[in-house]
Amino acid sequence: MNRAKDQFLATLSHELRTPLTPMLVHAQMLGRYSADPKLKRAGEVIERATRMQVQLIDDLLDISCIVTGKLKMEIEEVSLCAVAEAALEGVSALAEKKSVQIKTVLDQSIGTVSGDPTRLQQIVSNLLTNAVKFTPEGGRVTLALETVDGRARLTVSDSGQGIDPAFMPHIFNRFSQEDASNTRRHGGLGLGLAIVHHLVEAHGGTVKAESPGSGKGSTFSVTLPLKQVRGDELQGQSHSRPSKAISSDGSKVARTRAELRDLRVLVVDDDRGTCDAVASMLDQAGAKVRLAESAAAAMAAFEDFKPEVLVCDIAMPDEDGYTFIRKLRALGPSRGGDVPALALTALAAEEDRRASLEAGYQLHVTKPVDIDRLIGAIGEVLALMKTVRSQSTVAPTTGARA
Repeated sequence: MNRAKDQFLATLSHELRTPLTPMLVHAQMLGRYSADPKLKRAGEVIERATRMQVQLIDDLLDISCIVTGKLKMEIEEVSLCAVAEAALEGVSALAEKKSVQIKTVLDQSIGTVSGDPTRLQQIVSNLLTNAVKFTPEGGRVTLALETVDGRARLTVSDSGQGIDPAFMPHIFNRFSQEDASNTRRHGGLGLGLAIVHHLVEAHGGTVKAESPGSGKGSTFSVTLPLKQVRGDELQGQSHSRPSKAISSDGSKVARTRAELRDLRVLVVDDDRGTCDAVASMLDQAGAKVRLAESAAAAMAAFEDFKPEVLVCDIAMPDEDGYTFIRKLRALGPSRGGDVPALALTALAAEEDRRASLEAGYQLHVTKPVDIDRLIGAIGEVLALMKTVRSQSTVAPTTGARA
C-alpha cells in the first residue's frame, strides 16, 4: 500500500505539473508583451494563480514525504546570508504587490551551517511568504540574521494580524489554520509552517512563534547550529551563494537572451501545449526552434536540424528521455552527440534528478518552468558544455621533444 501511494503521488505530481507550464509561460507573455493594459493585468493574475497552484502541489508532496519519513536532503556547507538573500528575491514581488516593506538586518560576518541549501531557502521563503500574506497593505516585515550564544538565529517579524494565544499551541500542526471558516480571508492548506517546523528540526535547530495577540503582529525565530570553521576560512565562505537555491539573476538572464539569438534549439515533449509554450518563449528571444513530440521524431530531426541545445521531456510514450539522450551521447562529438541538453520534466523527485544527470543531461529542470528560469537554465547548460569542451581540447603533457 505504501508503494502504491508513492506511485500515486508521483503520478499525481506529474499530471498536475505538466499543464501548468503552458499556463505559466503564456500568462507571463501576456503580462510582459501585451500592449493592452487589460490583457497585461489578465496575464499577471493567471501567473499569480498558477504559482499558487505549484506551491500547493509542492506542499502536499513535501508533507507526504515528511509523514512517511522519505523527505531527502543533500547536506553541504551553506551560507545563511546567501540563503536569506535568495529567499528574499523570491518573495519581493509578492511584497511589492501588497505594498509591504521588507527590511533586512543581516550579519554578513555570520558563519556557515551544514544543511540542504534548497530546504534552508524553503524555510526562509515560507516564513517570509507567511508574514507578507498576513500583513495588511502598507505594513512591514523584518528579516534579521544574527549570532546568539554561538548559534545562528534567523528572525522574521511582521506588523500583521498576529496570532490568538489560544491558537499558538497548534501553530505548527499540519492542516492547522486559525481561521478555517468559509469566510476566511486567506487561502492555503495550513502546511507551510508545519513544513518549516520539520525542516528546522531536521537541521538540528528549533523554531518558535511569538505574538502579543490578535492585531499586534508576530515573530518567528529559527535557531540553527553554526558549523565550526577556522577564522581564516570564515570570511571567504560567508558570502558564497547556496549551490542549489534558485534565484533570479536579471543580468545573467539578459546575457543568455543575447546568446539565444539565432541559436538552434530542439524541443522534445509529447505534450503539445508545453511544446508550443516553450517555442513561443524561445521565439521571443530570437532562437530558431524545432519541435518534436516523440523521441523518434526528435532523432529524425536531429540529423537535419543539428541543434545547438536540446530541451527534452523525460516521461514520453514508446521511448523516454533517458533512452533518447543515451542514444544521442552514443553518436559521439563528431555527429553532434555532445549537444548541451537539459531535461524539462514533471518528474520532480531527487532520484529523478540524479537519473537525468546520469543519463547524460547537464541539468534537470522541474515543470512548471517560467520564462526567466528556462532561459537561465539554457545559459547554464551552454556554460557547462563550453567548460567541458575547453577542458577536452587541452592536450596532456607528454614531456619535451627530443
